[in-house]
Amino acid sequence: MKNHLYLALLFFTLMGSAPLAAAEAEQPTIYTIVQGDTLWGLSKRFLNDPYYWPNLWAANQTIGNPHFIYPGQRLRVYSDRIEIEDAREAAKPAPTKEEPAKVASEPVREEPQAAGFSVTGSEGFLMENQIQPAGMIVSTHQNRVMAGEDDIVYTDIGRVNGAEPGDRFSIYKRMGAVSHPINNVILGDRVIPLGELQLSEVEEKVSKAIITKSFQEIGAGSFLLPYRDRRVTVPLRAADRDVVGYIVETQTGNTALAVRDVVYLDLGDAQGIKPGNLLYIVRDVTPDQRYAMAKIEKLPVEVIGALVVVEAGINSSTAVIVKSVDTVYRGDRVELKKSR
Repeated sequence: MKNHLYLALLFFTLMGSAPLAAAEAEQPTIYTIVQGDTLWGLSKRFLNDPYYWPNLWAANQTIGNPHFIYPGQRLRVYSDRIEIEDAREAAKPAPTKEEPAKVASEPVREEPQAAGFSVTGSEGFLMENQIQPAGMIVSTHQNRVMAGEDDIVYTDIGRVNGAEPGDRFSIYKRMGAVSHPINNVILGDRVIPLGELQLSEVEEKVSKAIITKSFQEIGAGSFLLPYRDRRVTVPLRAADRDVVGYIVETQTGNTALAVRDVVYLDLGDAQGIKPGNLLYIVRDVTPDQRYAMAKIEKLPVEVIGALVVVEAGINSSTAVIVKSVDTVYRGDRVELKKSR
C-alpha cells in the first residue's frame, strides 16, 4: 500500500497562492524601503499585523536573512498583503504613483486574520518516555500479516480500561529510538501515524475493532493513543522568551532537508515552546583569526531558514520547515527570539 501521508499547507501564504480576481484589480501603493525599516515594522505599519512578517520573508527569495532588508527596495502594498519587487519588476514603468517614504500612510482596511496554515496530522512526533500507549493491536483478522481500511483487528483494550463500543483510537508505529545529535542522550522514539480504528465489541480485557482509516499498512504490534483530530490550522504565535535548541530527527530519517520537510526538536512545553512559534535555523560562522587585527570571539550567526512548530510535547516538538536558503541538516541549531 502506498504511503498517502502528505503535508497540506493550505492556508499559509508562505507557499504562495493565486490572488483573487478582486485583488488583481486592486492598485497597490508603492513604498520604498528606507534606513531603519524592518519586516516586523512594515507588517505592523501597513497591515496592522506584525506577525505577517514571516509570510513576507518566506515568500520573497530576494530576502536571504530575515533581519536585513535594504534601502531602495520597493514594496507593493495591498489591503491584505505586501509584495517585494525584484530588480526587473522595479525597472518597469509602474501604473501607480509612488508614495514618498516619509509620508507613507496606512491603507484603510479591515482587521486582518492571523496568519496560519493547516496540517493533516501525518507529521508524526517524538514519543517521549512519559507517554504511555493506551493499548496495542494484538492480532489481525485471520492472523493476516497486514490490515487496511475496513479490516478487523483485535486490541488489548477492554472494559477494565474504561473502554466502550464506539471509542476511537489513533494507530501508530515506532520507528526507532532517537538520540540527540550533540550529546547522544536518548530522547524517545520516532513514531508515525498508520491510521484510525473504532471499537466494535468490548470484553473485560480485550476488544474487537474496525480500521476506519489507514495511511500505511497496519499490523500486530502497532500501538494506540486516544483519538484526537490533528488536522488543524496553526496560527503564528509570538515568542515570549528566547530559546535555543536543535533539530534532533526528521520524519523521513533523511539528513538533508528543505522546505516542507517535517522535523523534531529537543524543545517542548517545558522550554516554553508553543504551536505556532517560528524559529530561525542558524549556523555559527567561524572567523579566520589570521586576518583579524584583534582576537574575534564570535561572529553573527548565519540564518539559513525557518520552521514553524505544529505540535509541542513536554520536552520535544514537531515542526515544519517553511523557508530555507541553504540545505538544512539534522543537528542544525534553532533559535526562538522574543524580539522578533
